[in-house]
Amino acid sequence: MKAEMYTDNTALQAAEFTQILKTNKLKITQPRLRVLETISTKTAAISQPELEKILGAEIDRVTLYRILASFEEKGILHKVFDLNGTATYALCSTKCTEHHHHDQHVHFICSVCNSVFCLDETAAPKISLPHGFTLHSIAVNAVGLCNDCKEK
Repeated sequence: MKAEMYTDNTALQAAEFTQILKTNKLKITQPRLRVLETISTKTAAISQPELEKILGAEIDRVTLYRILASFEEKGILHKVFDLNGTATYALCSTKCTEHHHHDQHVHFICSVCNSVFCLDETAAPKISLPHGFTLHSIAVNAVGLCNDCKEK
């Protein structure tokens, strides 16, 4: 039964990922689909080096870099920096577009394992800008212990 559920879920995800690529006018390729599939299985944001370890034999470093850059540009992924300054990536909401990210939420970073988690239900504060200023993004991080590290 579990195998059937996994297969149905995988087929559903592949269809969703294909639609995301079509909507964003990106060519549907196996590497792009694999990156979306891999990121979607993670509970925390994932870095390019982590993705390279997982996908190393399938996707070379340059291709992976280009995929991540194009996904971020199109509003498919958003980038969050961990405590070491390493970029990590998480899927954006379906409301995000190439010209406007709607993922203005707080991120939780574990001070022990350095994992980055999206707190989708916790909105970033509204920022009042001086006249003439333009806001491109907001980065608000909460730092503490994740559940796994707290239990150790």
